[in-house]
Amino acid sequence: MSNTEIQLTRHVAATPTKVWAVLTDLDAAATMLTGVIGTERITGDGYAVGTRWRETRKMLGKEATEEMWVAEVEPEHRTVVKANSRGADYTTSFTLAPNGAGTDLSMTFTADPDRSSFLARVLMKVFGRLGAKATEKMMAQDLRDIAAAAEAS
Repeated sequence: MSNTEIQLTRHVAATPTKVWAVLTDLDAAATMLTGVIGTERITGDGYAVGTRWRETRKMLGKEATEEMWVAEVEPEHRTVVKANSRGADYTTSFTLAPNGAGTDLSMTFTADPDRSSFLARVLMKVFGRLGAKATEKMMAQDLRDIAAAAEAS
């Protein structure tokens, strides 16, 4: 079964430096991102490869907590965050590209069901469209929230 992939881009009327500062402020995520209820650091200070945290979100009317980690960092250009939960690997990439006086912020999300889990593959096929729509809506809100915080700073 192939990956589920969603990609969105939003122009932010702020410099890459300001967007990066908002994007990588894990400790303030719950106050900046509408969908995030709370975060709890597990390892690491600041924002670097290997930093781990638990993030609690409300999605489809239910709270869910996932352990996430920073997998790649190119300051002010790109970062990749990963998670593994319920039989699937999740990857979220953020890319920042200067555009005039602002920044084009792209967010790409992929979900790859564990090849060894028959149940995960079946669930992904049955609920994939519903989950993809909900995820796309959440991503769009995250991009709006990041833009608002960066533009206000």
